[in-house]
Amino acid sequence: MKAMILAAGHGTRMRPLTNHTPKPLLQVGGKPLIVWHIEKLKKAGFNDIVINIALLAEQIPKALGDGSKWGVRIEYSNEQDEGALETAGGIIKALPLLGEQPFLVISGDVWCDIDYSSIHLAENDLAQLVVVPNPKHNTTGDFVLNNGRLQSEGSKNCTFSGIAYYHPALFKGLPYGKQAIRYVLRDAMDRDKVGGIFHQGDWRDIGTPERLEELDKELKK
Repeated sequence: MKAMILAAGHGTRMRPLTNHTPKPLLQVGGKPLIVWHIEKLKKAGFNDIVINIALLAEQIPKALGDGSKWGVRIEYSNEQDEGALETAGGIIKALPLLGEQPFLVISGDVWCDIDYSSIHLAENDLAQLVVVPNPKHNTTGDFVLNNGRLQSEGSKNCTFSGIAYYHPALFKGLPYGKQAIRYVLRDAMDRDKVGGIFHQGDWRDIGTPERLEELDKELKK
């Protein structure tokens, strides 16, 4: 099984910590945030991992290498020349590395206690998203979850966690370049091709120095 960790963001909300260090390499609980993801993916049976990189791109391969330290194989999709392609654009560029089977994608700046092996894609779906209760920083929500199906319109009762299973066909025919995932997902939802898992466990958007410090303190306990 293959997975992709999104690590190409510029980390603007995390400055000044990201002035000289890519956000995925920031330390939390004694090791880089991205290493927590790698270890968890390995435990869930994902041995092939693709990581997209952009800002200070050379630092991540230097720190992680080929992944053999954790018993996985890591390949890199470098977006440095494009200046980061956003989520959908980054996935489209990485598709040759991800293959023709469904793959898991994780935002590198989230923390979640969900078991990655519990996420599955229904036979006729193009995506299966992990969604969470609307947090304080996104009270208006992202999508509507109704009987395990996700819709883009209505009273939005959940927030996208940044964790999802995608079928490569979701991105078929889309042009290469900078693209946000929300528009791609909305189109698929309008065709009833997106399922949702409502996760009520520990989930956090580690997008600011304050949230990083809070998680760091908890892990060190």
